[in-house]
Amino acid sequence: MALSIKFGFSTGSCFKAADPPVLISESPKKISFTLRRRSKRFLFRVSAVSYKDFAESAFEETRKRIVLEPSPLQERYSSITGLDGKSELQMLAFKSSKIRLLRSMAIENETMQVFDFAGFMEPEYDAPIFCANFFTSANTNIVVLDLNPLHQLTDRTDYQEKYYNKIMSIYHKYAETFPWGGKLTGESIKFFSPLVMWTRFSSSQEKHKALFSAFLEYYQAWLEMTIQVGDEMEPSQVRANREAQHKYLTWRAQKDPGHGLLKRSVGEAKAKELLRDFLFNGVDELGTKTFIDYFPEYETEDGTVSDKRSIIGKSYETRPWDLTGRFIG
Repeated sequence: MALSIKFGFSTGSCFKAADPPVLISESPKKISFTLRRRSKRFLFRVSAVSYKDFAESAFEETRKRIVLEPSPLQERYSSITGLDGKSELQMLAFKSSKIRLLRSMAIENETMQVFDFAGFMEPEYDAPIFCANFFTSANTNIVVLDLNPLHQLTDRTDYQEKYYNKIMSIYHKYAETFPWGGKLTGESIKFFSPLVMWTRFSSSQEKHKALFSAFLEYYQAWLEMTIQVGDEMEPSQVRANREAQHKYLTWRAQKDPGHGLLKRSVGEAKAKELLRDFLFNGVDELGTKTFIDYFPEYETEDGTVSDKRSIIGKSYETRPWDLTGRFIG
């Protein structure tokens, strides 16, 4: 989700999380911690985390419940080597009868890992958008995990009741382990739900195991929604769903904070292609409105889109929802 941050390199619930696999290798060649002291701090080895395991577990969980088939995007995008010759971008893309796109991107090199996993529904279904954006370096982690609302919750209390109120316990389960991560802009907050886990933390084996558990539990909740959701029979609602998803994709393709990291990894042209054709596929297919059509406040005097992250200037330093999920600003 486009946040007010820049990633470190300028980029009762009815569900139980499955027991996480051991993500931290214990073999002599890949130990979880480098136990050498440097400036009196223990260093965490980035290779100790495998976000590929997160993706594989989600896809495996999905195949237990529904039939997945490869997306046409899989033929075009699978792996890319970065400009530095060291960074590897690996991509997977699937679809089902209800899920328009279920895709994963993992970026790895010696100093960082990035994980971007998302699920988008066909317009006939109004289920939320699954969103997991993780960044890990030796000293820090930046995490966004959410079921992004398709329709803005301040305008659709019925939508919040339908999808969120009964599963708020998932957020509460992890709130203490992963506290609020700091300022989010007013523009960004409207794309999040009260379930959002927005946090920063120092790496540790325990934290990453907890993150895997949270990821899988959030994903299981979303997957259940996709299975239970019924077709929209009213054409006007299908049009509203399509436009809402297109607006979301348009925002993210333009303002996603991962753009800078992708640009440094694969160059500006390839980064823009990946943003529009893979990560936020549908921005050129689901609608014709432009970013300025949806967000006119970002238009500059020469008619281009402002580079600013925030125009309204409001940000939220603390979590703007109460314990029940009611927005309190």
